[in-house]
Amino acid sequence: MPDRELQQQLNELREQLEGGAPLTADEQAHLQELIAQIELKLGLEAVTPDTGLVDGVNLAVERFEVEHPTLAGTLRNIVQSLANMGI
Repeated sequence: MPDRELQQQLNELREQLEGGAPLTADEQAHLQELIAQIELKLGLEAVTPDTGLVDGVNLAVERFEVEHPTLAGTLRNIVQSLANMGI
């Protein structure tokens, strides 16, 4: 059930964003866009390789790693779930 695990991780990321993580409006918008892209990909019936999505999440990990390690950890889990799903 990788889809369910990924959805749980996305929910955790949303909770962290709503919980008042000290992010700029640009950083919050960037993470919201990543969430939307991942959910759009999950909504597609035929899963096709999309390295751009994974690359985008990896870039977000690098961006938030130092100042927001909890967010970065959640993003790493999302990358792993995407990899497990073959995305």
